[in-house]
Amino acid sequence: MLKQTKYIFVVGGVISGVGKGITSSSLGLILKNRGLKVTSIKIDPYINVDAGTMNPVEHGEVFVLKDGDETDQDMGNYERFLNLNLTRINYMTTGRVYKSVIEKERNLEYKGKCVQVVPHIPFEVIERIKKAGSIADADIVMIEIGGTVGEYENILFLEAARMMKLESPKNVAFIMVSYLPTPQKVGEMKTKPTQHAVRTLNGSGIQPDILIARADVSLDKKRKEKISLFCNIPIDNVISAPDVDSIYDIPLNFEKEKLSYKICDILNIKAKKPDLNAWKKWKTFAKHSHNGKEIVKIAMIGKYFETGDFVLSDSYLSVIEAIKYSSYIQNRKPIMTWLNSTDFEKNPAKLKELKKYDGIIIPGGFGSRGVEGNLSAVKYARENKIPYFGLCYGMQMIVIEYARNILGLKDANTKEVNPSSKNIVIDVMESQKEILKNNSYGGSMRLGEYKAILRDGTIAKGAYKIKEILERHRHRYEVNPAFVADLEAKGLVFSGRSPDGHLMEIAELPKSEHPFFLGTQFHPEFLARPLSPHPLFTGFIKACINKKK
Repeated sequence: MLKQTKYIFVVGGVISGVGKGITSSSLGLILKNRGLKVTSIKIDPYINVDAGTMNPVEHGEVFVLKDGDETDQDMGNYERFLNLNLTRINYMTTGRVYKSVIEKERNLEYKGKCVQVVPHIPFEVIERIKKAGSIADADIVMIEIGGTVGEYENILFLEAARMMKLESPKNVAFIMVSYLPTPQKVGEMKTKPTQHAVRTLNGSGIQPDILIARADVSLDKKRKEKISLFCNIPIDNVISAPDVDSIYDIPLNFEKEKLSYKICDILNIKAKKPDLNAWKKWKTFAKHSHNGKEIVKIAMIGKYFETGDFVLSDSYLSVIEAIKYSSYIQNRKPIMTWLNSTDFEKNPAKLKELKKYDGIIIPGGFGSRGVEGNLSAVKYARENKIPYFGLCYGMQMIVIEYARNILGLKDANTKEVNPSSKNIVIDVMESQKEILKNNSYGGSMRLGEYKAILRDGTIAKGAYKIKEILERHRHRYEVNPAFVADLEAKGLVFSGRSPDGHLMEIAELPKSEHPFFLGTQFHPEFLARPLSPHPLFTGFIKACINKKK
């Protein structure tokens, strides 16, 4: 008998950013905890083929999968909650789907048929969904459809979901995550926007089986009754999802509402009882997220924070979560402050404010804006023995600052910022030169998982405790090999290198010189998980705690 894979579609109502990704991740976790094999898919309705060419201020972090696919930040949530390594089959966009259909048409794979938006685009979506489930040998495929119902951009994906339900009614379920506002001057939670959202979804031929009601506070009985009556959903399937201090409480709240039992009942799944041991570990972790007795203060220096009058920390979501995991395991609560690197350029006196932090991080980035401010901060951290962790761009700042102030190469720079410098210590990778020449930017960086070899007696080797590591990359520039010997002669240690020895993967100062001054060309934050923090982040947090002492 063939395996009956089940499919759960998660859609959003009323507003964007309502929590579909965290809902999908949390539901996937509690189903996995019942012995079911779960995989997750994110569908983004934009025309971009992937997320790699989008400004992080506009869209949030670009999360890189092990196979190098540049994806939406929700893919990171899936990997972290489910402790899975996903691949490009788990991610699709409108652009990616259309591109595939057009390529098939050009190759005569439709055998001369008139290729139409409907049904061929939905058919392509369905094919990809089923393929992802088959590759993962999944019992359940969670599919998050981006955007909000009522937007024309996601209609074709809803059409694909409708077709799947028609084809196999007992194997497909729909969950709507909708927002219930409480206008301040009215003082009453309103269900009408959610009612309209459900009716709009009905217009696509879809009736939600479960409604996750997002609100500032828990739903009362009256609100549940109204939603049940006017949205045609059993009252027990209206799930209250109030705001919480930590997203890691959400799976616990869902289990209190017996959500996994309800899903199993809807899809006729015979699942095991929840794994109490695994659940205990998650509860302990979630409890640590509320530990506020001891804090560690981290300065995050970047340039993708500001969006109008607001601060968008989503640009560095994986870094933030990685800091949390390594802090929680040390029974510390991280307090993160966003500092704009350009402020140090406008007012160098502000550098002295860095002394009040236990540690400094400069995450990934591109371009010339704020680079001199970053370099000033790196110099200050090095000279004042403040723990410093540089990620990708942040490692390149280490090399430039060291070349300028220790090697004496005052014009040392990266080719990205000043191609006319006589001392290009960060140069374009050889494999990238032809790509840049042809303006072929999308999906063309050094992307995905690569091996590195660690040097004995270093901070990096002490953290990992193994010789060979696999980490995810996203960059076009590298440390110029011509300067490596001179930099090392002056005390900078390249403690991680590519197997051929050409690419410098980790740069650090010895512990005798600095408590923690280290940068990685790769992005370790992509492999940090709630129950298995990344060793380099943990080493950094330990150094921050020691400084505080």
